[in-house]
Amino acid sequence: MTNVRQFFTFGGVGAIATALQYLILVTFAEVLDVNAVVASTIGYISSALLNYILNYRFTFASKIPHAVAIHVFALVVVVGLILNAGIMYVLLHAFNLNYIVAQVFATGVVFLWNFFAHRHFTFGSPPGAVIKKTSPHLQ
Repeated sequence: MTNVRQFFTFGGVGAIATALQYLILVTFAEVLDVNAVVASTIGYISSALLNYILNYRFTFASKIPHAVAIHVFALVVVVGLILNAGIMYVLLHAFNLNYIVAQVFATGVVFLWNFFAHRHFTFGSPPGAVIKKTSPHLQ
């Protein structure tokens, strides 16, 4: 898959996961009266599993075993979570933005982080992995 197509597939998967995150954010913030940063964090974590499954299968067609990929994915998600919560906190408390506007900005920043980190670290082939998997003579 070309880099451009991969980027747009990642965007489509991200849109689905983001819709889940926003649904949880608005439900928790408006219906359950949960703090917006906490609600956003719950939504982000909840959408991460869906994001992993769809990106593993469709965006990157990864051959890396789940036992390996999920650990790197979790690390990337934690960094993204910190970025998301930090941006939300600053935009809400320092700039008094509406929580949806703040979340849209945070989503854009985290989207870029996630694409490049997942492409290069989570689902990218480790050195020598392609040779070992495709050539029985080299095993």
